Amino acid sequence: MGDLSVRQCTVADKGAVSAMLGAAFQEDPVMCFIFPDPEARRARLPGFFGVIYDGDGANGARLMTVNGEAATLWRAPGHGRLSLREKIQEAWPWVAASGSALGRALAYSGASDRHHPSEAHWYLHIAGCHPAAQRQGFGSAAIRTGLLRSDSDGVPAYLETATESNLPFYASLGFNVIGEWKVRNGPLCWSMLRKPAR
Repeated sequence: MGDLSVRQCTVADKGAVSAMLGAAFQEDPVMCFIFPDPEARRARLPGFFGVIYDGDGANGARLMTVNGEAATLWRAPGHGRLSLREKIQEAWPWVAASGSALGRALAYSGASDRHHPSEAHWYLHIAGCHPAAQRQGFGSAAIRTGLLRSDSDGVPAYLETATESNLPFYASLGFNVIGEWKVRNGPLCWSMLRKPAR
């Protein structure tokens, strides 16, 4: 078994983490909706995750296993949805990262925003593990480390997934399904919430 230690990401980790997430999400239903063409998806995803990496780093937390097998990107309470300032600041990076897929990316983002809980929460925005390292505990380690923060703050953790097979995995970490929703012409998604441990 590899080293399951988890550390905070740095600016220098952006390229490696973005590339890993690109590989991890190549067959993800949401990414397939945003980038229907497999070649475009393969080419675009690292840049796409690079924009998320920057935004979540400024407004939450970024964690990774020490050798980069898995990473989680979190948004802090009060920052689950992009502010108007962020939208303006990130407009060009999103255009550059998404290209002709920008409309679908915005459609998913808008649907996601509408389903966030009203209560304060840590948002597990992205959780990914390189395909070659899956089912070895790396993803769980990166998520559990983030959950320590939500527990410490005494607020729930929230996520959404469009991969039904992920539901038991997240349930094992304490998340419960609180809703189902669908992006127009896109995938069915599940919202999941985990209450803070006492």
